[in-house]
Amino acid sequence: MPRLALDIEQLRDFHDRALHEPHPLDSPPPPMEAGLWAWIARNHHCNTLLWDEEDQARRRDVADAEIVRCKRAIDRHNQARNDAVEQIDLCLMDQLDGPAPESRARLHSETPGAMVDRLSILALKLHHMGRQLQRDDVDDAHLATCAAKLQRLQEQRADLLAALGALLDELAGGTARFKLYRQFKMYNDPTLNPWLARAARGAQPVEP
Repeated sequence: MPRLALDIEQLRDFHDRALHEPHPLDSPPPPMEAGLWAWIARNHHCNTLLWDEEDQARRRDVADAEIVRCKRAIDRHNQARNDAVEQIDLCLMDQLDGPAPESRARLHSETPGAMVDRLSILALKLHHMGRQLQRDDVDDAHLATCAAKLQRLQEQRADLLAALGALLDELAGGTARFKLYRQFKMYNDPTLNPWLARAARGAQPVEP
């Protein structure tokens, strides 16, 4: 039975620890042949940048040009985030020596990479909700509401970590399999996005 190099407790601790370390505003992706943890780090880094840009994009005290910059950064980081999810899945498939035979393994609709991505976002939610409890400029009702939300988020993460651990065991045992479907983000493709195609041709957009 293959042993997958992804420990759920190590993953949880990595996500939490990384949020307390400085990160560059942007960084190049790792090489395609990079290992599993390099792509996990890339995914988490992109989610961290996305969180910051999404917060900034809601501002009302800046020029529209700054919001446009945020939106374009969000688009760029989101594409990189999804690319990293696919690489996580590819790394795990390589460890499994390919998908399990269909005749004896159930198909799991969500890939391990997608679950790692969700856990990254949950770590961000826990981090920022916890920071709300450190504020001294809010009333007790706000603190109580945030404390209740924090508890629910902790429960969600524990459940998702357990689900990922169970899936990894099933994958290693050959009783479950997953497919890499690819995201095919059409809005970033100038041949598929009618508005980008219009700009390239100087013509009217193609009807979707």
